[in-house]
Amino acid sequence: MRATAVSLCGAAALVTGLVVAVPSAAGTDTRAVPRTAHTPHPLTWKKCATKDHPKLQCASLKVPLDHDHPHGEQITLALSRIAHTAKRYQGPLLVNPGGPGGSGLTMAGFVAKTLPAKVAAGYDVIGFDPRGVGRSKPALACRPGHFKPVRPATVPHTAALEKANLNRARAFAAACGKKYADVLPFIDTVSAVKDMDAIRAALGAHKINYFGYSYGTYLGAVYGKLFPDRVRRMALDSVVDPHNVWYDANLTQDHAFDSRHKAFMAWVARHHKQYRLGKDPAKIEARWYAMRAALAKKPAGTKVGAAELEDTFMPGAYFNGYWPFLAEAFSSYARTKDTDLLVEAYENFGAVDAAGDNSYSVYTSVGCRDAAWPRDWEQWRRDNWRTHAKAPFMTWNNAWYNAPCAFWPVRSLHHPDVTNTSLPPVLLFQATDDAATPYEGAITMHRKLRGSSLVVEQGGGNHGITLSGNACLDRHLAAYLTDGKVPHSGGEVDAVCKPLPDPKPKGAARAGAGAATGGAAGSGAELHRLLGFRG
Repeated sequence: MRATAVSLCGAAALVTGLVVAVPSAAGTDTRAVPRTAHTPHPLTWKKCATKDHPKLQCASLKVPLDHDHPHGEQITLALSRIAHTAKRYQGPLLVNPGGPGGSGLTMAGFVAKTLPAKVAAGYDVIGFDPRGVGRSKPALACRPGHFKPVRPATVPHTAALEKANLNRARAFAAACGKKYADVLPFIDTVSAVKDMDAIRAALGAHKINYFGYSYGTYLGAVYGKLFPDRVRRMALDSVVDPHNVWYDANLTQDHAFDSRHKAFMAWVARHHKQYRLGKDPAKIEARWYAMRAALAKKPAGTKVGAAELEDTFMPGAYFNGYWPFLAEAFSSYARTKDTDLLVEAYENFGAVDAAGDNSYSVYTSVGCRDAAWPRDWEQWRRDNWRTHAKAPFMTWNNAWYNAPCAFWPVRSLHHPDVTNTSLPPVLLFQATDDAATPYEGAITMHRKLRGSSLVVEQGGGNHGITLSGNACLDRHLAAYLTDGKVPHSGGEVDAVCKPLPDPKPKGAARAGAGAATGGAAGSGAELHRLLGFRG
C-alpha cells in the first residue's frame, strides 16, 4: 500500500498494565499487549488552528518505545483534535489516512469538516501521527534525497540497471539500520496499535471509535484483534487484504494498477477530440510506453526520466480526478515533445515521493518489519518479471519501492491473523476497481470480521471513496456513525452504490494543476492529498 501538520504541545502519559502475548516470527512474540492502562497525567490540549481547520487542537503523548517495557525509553506521539459540540457525546473517533507513513494530524480536521455537521458534532475527532511519522518523535528520515531525480529506469532490461536499483535499495536499508538501529525493531503495526490503545487510555475512554483508509484499515483490524472489547464502532475504507501482508499484496496490486492504467487509456481514447491521441486505447497505451522509453534515454527538463514518469502517472490510478491534467501532459509530450506540462505534472504528483523521505522511511520500516519478505533476490527477479509480462505499468517501480525489505537490517515478524468474532459490526467500503487495495482484499476482510458489512462502489476505481462526494456511500457512513446502523443482505455484499461519473476533459491543463491542490473534485482531491499516492 503505497501510498501526508501542525505544531505540538501537551503533557505525557505512561502506559502500564496486564499483558497477553501475540504471534511473532519465532512463533511467540515476547512483546506483550497491555490489557489495562492508567494515565497519571491527562492530555493537555492547546490551540493549533490552521486556515482550513480553525478549531484544531493539539497535544502530545509519551508512550514506551517497547511496550513490553513500559518504564523504559519513551517516544512522543503527536495528536490533534476537533472537539465534540453536541450534547450526545459518542466518544473519541480516531482517524488514520494509511500509508504506513501517512500523517494523521490534519485528517482530524478533514473528517470533522466533511462529515455531516450533526454527525461530527457527536465525536471528538482524533488525528495522530503514528510512531516515527511527521510530528511524532523521533521522526524517521533514513536517507534524504533517495528519490531525487533522475533515478535509474525501473525496468531492469540490463544488468547495469538492475545493479543500480539494487544498490539504491541496499543503501536505503543500510542507512535506516545505521541511523535507527535501536528504533527499527519497534516500528511496526502491532506497536502502532498499542500506541492507539495508549491514546485511548490518555483520552480517558473505555472504548474508541475508529475510521481508517487503506493501510489504516489493516491498522484498525489489528487493533480490533488485540483489543476487541475496546472497539465501539469501526469503519474501514479501501480495505487491505489481511491475508497477503505484504510481499504478495504488492504483486497482486501490480495487476490492479495495470488495469486502472488501461482504464485511463480508454478514457483518453473517448476524448480524442480533446487530446488527439487516437481512438484505440491499445494504441494510445503503446504511445505511453514509447514516451517512457524516450524519457529513459533523454529525461524531460532534467527532472522526469522513466521512473519519474511512472511516479507522475501512478496517482491517476488512485484518483481519476487527476486524469484531465495527466492526459494533457501526455498529449503535449507525445504529439509535440513539449515537456512543460509533463514537468509540471511531475512537480504536482510525482515529486510527492521525492519529498517524502519521512513517509517512505516509515513505510519501509513498518512493511519490512511486519511480515516476512524474500531475502533471495532471485525470487524477486523471477516473480516481478513474471508479473511485469502481464502488468508492465508499475510492476518494477513497485518492486524497487519495496526492495529495501530484501536487505532490511531487522528480522521480520509474523503478522497476526485478524479473524475476529468479538467485534461489534464493522462497516467496510470498497470500490470494485481500486488499484491500491484490490477488491478481493475487502472480501477477505469481510469474511474474517464476523458480523461486518460490506458496501461496494460497483465500477468505481478510486482509492478512498467515502467523504469524496458519493452521497450514497456517505449516507451509509453517516448512519453508522450516528447510531451504529449497518446494511445486511446475508450475501457477500451488503449494499451497492454507483460510482461518481468519470471527469470531463474541459479545463484540463491549467485548471488541472488545481487538482493537486484541491481544485478538482472538491473533497475528493483534498482527501487524496491526505492519503498520499502510495497510502
